Amino acid sequence: MTVSIVLCPVQPEDTAFLYRVYASTREEELAPLGWDAAQTDAFLRMQFNAQHRYYQDQFPDAAYQIILVDGCPAGRLYVDRDPDLVRIIDIALLPEYRGQGIGTTLLKGLLEEAGRANKPVRIHVEQANPALRLYRRVGFSIIADRGIYVLMEWSPGGVLEGGDQVKTAS
Repeated sequence: MTVSIVLCPVQPEDTAFLYRVYASTREEELAPLGWDAAQTDAFLRMQFNAQHRYYQDQFPDAAYQIILVDGCPAGRLYVDRDPDLVRIIDIALLPEYRGQGIGTTLLKGLLEEAGRANKPVRIHVEQANPALRLYRRVGFSIIADRGIYVLMEWSPGGVLEGGDQVKTAS
């Protein structure tokens, strides 16, 4: 079964959806704390807003995109492209879209783009993030250990398996 994956620029009205994606990535981490829903929501909103401001400040020219799968909002992809590097700032899918090859398709598209431009691709990943296996599988290597995070890089010339097309909406 083939799915349609389209990337659309983030709009101001997407904030609630982006928060939902962010919160979904923190559920497992926060569950053991035993906070009630209000405490969890307050903490997540504070963290989401801080992250959003940081990304906007540090990467003002990045592409901030919503991932649509068969027309439904499924996640977010933030990518900063500079003259020497493609930086994946963030890639996240709602739980119901994980494990279906969507992330792999998006990553392969970015790696193909970077390969054509002869640029490396970098991403910071939490060491406990299950997606670390995916990044290794598509050719990323750890180039720096930064405590909780590792910096991973894919270099042009890496082998890519056949890729699917990802459309970008303007």
